[in-house]
Amino acid sequence: MGRILAIDYGCKRTGLAVTDALQMIAGPLETIPTEQFPQWLKQYTAREAVERIIVGEPVRLNGKSSPMMKYITPFVQRLRKEYPHIEVLTADERFTSKMAVQAMLEGGMKKKDRRKKDNIDKLSAAILLQGYLESLKNAGIAKGGQR
Repeated sequence: MGRILAIDYGCKRTGLAVTDALQMIAGPLETIPTEQFPQWLKQYTAREAVERIIVGEPVRLNGKSSPMMKYITPFVQRLRKEYPHIEVLTADERFTSKMAVQAMLEGGMKKKDRRKKDNIDKLSAAILLQGYLESLKNAGIAKGGQR
């Protein structure tokens, strides 16, 4: 069973989170410059088995896609083309940044660390991924995508 990787894609930075090998717990991984992502993913998938990639889909409160989708849609298409053996899905990422800031506050993180966008991005990816794992659990879908 491979890991599930979550991506909080941004024009400048990309936050990353990953599950443990049993796909039970999501944790923040790192934030990298978006331009470095293709090389990073190539290296990461060479050393880690990745079964699925979840890309955050920015949705507005009214349910419509945000302008950021003009970047995310081709990004997802590129991932599917370059990694046909990895399932690539999108998931609603509404409120993940706000939840990340709240988690940092509740966790007692210092103000200067909360201001670092890198911390927000990777924690947002972890929240997105944990939400995805919970949705699988709630839907009664077994680990590994078995239905």
